[in-house]
Amino acid sequence: MGSVDEQILRATKEIVVKFIEVGRVSPTSFEESFKTIYNTIEKSVKGEKEKLEAESTETKPKPDKPKK
Repeated sequence: MGSVDEQILRATKEIVVKFIEVGRVSPTSFEESFKTIYNTIEKSVKGEKEKLEAESTETKPKPDKPKK
């Protein structure tokens, strides 16, 4: 498991714990809630990473082709 995946898991855990404390998540809804929160965070983090990578390749100057 990579560092990003570990951070996503930690963030998900913290959010779920807070939701349990305030009564938004119950034992019967834990599994569904955990998956939903995890997937949302993962899409946000990894989607943003892919977006930044795509932008960086678009802005890089393309090397000139050698003239014959």
